[in-house]
Amino acid sequence: HVQLVESGGGSVQAGGSLRLSCERSEGITPSYCMGWFRRAPGKEREGVAAIYIGAGREYYTDSVRGRFVISHDNAKKTLYLQMNNLQPEDTAMYYCAAGPFNDHSFCSPDFGYWGQGTQVTVS
Repeated sequence: HVQLVESGGGSVQAGGSLRLSCERSEGITPSYCMGWFRRAPGKEREGVAAIYIGAGREYYTDSVRGRFVISHDNAKKTLYLQMNNLQPEDTAMYYCAAGPFNDHSFCSPDFGYWGQGTQVTVS
């Protein structure tokens, strides 16, 4: 059973930076995608960034491209999201997720494993 545990959220002023981490259990192979999603109050969940572990291919939603960087350390079994130049509109609960790669526009069409989330607040 795959488990994902996020950390690193917090409160920051506009223009600041945060790094989110997601530790995963065994069960995620190089054929998987891992990604970060967020849900702001009153809005639908959206994909922020994803990475195809086997190839290191990265995917970003337009609003964060150039500001956020996703990375994966296989030895540490940890996914990261470096968030720079944060803006109030980035305020949301951020979730780590994993799913099988299928050359989807956001890496995987089926992110079936989810963490509990970590809050990011930008003021």
